[in-house]
Amino acid sequence: MSEDQHIAAPLRLFNSVTRSTESFAPIEQGHVRVYSCGPTVYNYAHLGNLRAYVFTDTLRRTLLWKGLAVTHIINITDVGHLTSDADAGDDKMEAAARAQAKSIWDIAAHYTDAFKSNVAALNIIAPSEWTVATDYVPQMIAFAEKIAPHHCYELETGLYFDSGTVPDYGALAGGRDDAAHARIDPVAGKRNASDFAIWRKSPPGEQRQMEWDSPWGKGAPGWHLECSVMSQARLGHPFDIHTGGIDHREIHHPNEIAQNQAFHAACCGEPDAATAGFTGARWWMHNNFLVDRQGKMSKSKGGFTTLFSLIDAGIHPLAYRLLCLGAHYRSELEFSAEGVGAALTRLKRLVMGVEALKARAEGVTWQSPRLDFLRANLHPKLAPLLEQFDAAISDDLMTPRALPLLEEAIALKKVPVDEKLCLIAAFDFALGLNLLTLNRADLRLQSKDAQITPEEIEAELDRRQSARASKDFALSDEIRDALAARGVEVMDGDPLRWDWRLSL
Repeated sequence: MSEDQHIAAPLRLFNSVTRSTESFAPIEQGHVRVYSCGPTVYNYAHLGNLRAYVFTDTLRRTLLWKGLAVTHIINITDVGHLTSDADAGDDKMEAAARAQAKSIWDIAAHYTDAFKSNVAALNIIAPSEWTVATDYVPQMIAFAEKIAPHHCYELETGLYFDSGTVPDYGALAGGRDDAAHARIDPVAGKRNASDFAIWRKSPPGEQRQMEWDSPWGKGAPGWHLECSVMSQARLGHPFDIHTGGIDHREIHHPNEIAQNQAFHAACCGEPDAATAGFTGARWWMHNNFLVDRQGKMSKSKGGFTTLFSLIDAGIHPLAYRLLCLGAHYRSELEFSAEGVGAALTRLKRLVMGVEALKARAEGVTWQSPRLDFLRANLHPKLAPLLEQFDAAISDDLMTPRALPLLEEAIALKKVPVDEKLCLIAAFDFALGLNLLTLNRADLRLQSKDAQITPEEIEAELDRRQSARASKDFALSDEIRDALAARGVEVMDGDPLRWDWRLSL
């Protein structure tokens, strides 16, 4: 979509720095640069992790909808992230390699591939570039050398950033929270509880799988350093938008900002006083938690739900995407079997509605045209829906308001089917549900513990059909009940004939 495709509503986005919703305009006209904190690839992403990327994809799709070009970077953290997000404990990657008795490089490759598989399954547009932390270690060392003389100090365990050297440390989190930082494992010699590692020295006598030589000894970079360096390398500073989960707002992102301030000051020839107000990104945006009934979803609890486990249960991954879109990204979202099951039912209804329209529009080109053309040529009944949809997603990505407009467009009567499909395709461009290519059979996933195969089900349904034709209704009912007992729902009069009963 080109720059001349803007439609009516101004885009407004919530900025975590100011805690307010503001009108958005990119630094470079017509082009938005976005950086998203990516996964630490020591385990499978849980559904709470993946909510962040559904949010970021919705942001990217909205920017594209508004006619803006987007350069989007997602990083892969394969070194430096500790077992506590609060900059304490062991390196997550080293710990996973020991636990699984595998090479740390093999661990990183496996879980990186798994994450990218999740991204594709959720119909998330792949980033313009995946940046991998270990590819940028020389740049991290150079960055640290630049800020070290005026903002860092060295201890036996590594090089630490003095958070007292930046004038507004912690502003993103709402101010310096000494109580929160007091819960971080203490490090002997730290000047402030909130100080954090820029470079971690390998312990004496210990050889890590990932370590590099540096001016401060052999070791590895701190987790916070990675994103400052990679965002600057690929997008420049300042860039437009930095995204991440709300948990990053309290420690990780304030530490990124402190590093960015220090580096900016050093480059400006004012190394003794970091530049207040310079954060590296103009907008910082954060999605809220996915929660289960026991609290925030977390790997540290020892049991977590992945997209793979949902698929194993017979839930299509786009049902989870739809569940996420049904809540505003800044609101907590409760995850439950009932909730994701309802989302799957809603997705099925959407797909059925679009399938019916496509059947009536055989031979018609229904892919989304240019939005300016669509807006000028829509049927009078459809034009208000386009304006309302644009207003909803332009209002800080208000997808809960946008989804009912999609359903209304599908149900609207006495409108040319080709125009309806064009509008639906445009809506789906922003929502990413893949409605124009999915069919109902795609949504019928076999659960991992199913005790019967689709071929056996079809054979039993053929046998039931013969029984009904010969008026042997007792046998017909017996076959239906036997299928139900094995997790199959028989759908008389439906061309699909059957579906799996969900048992989450």
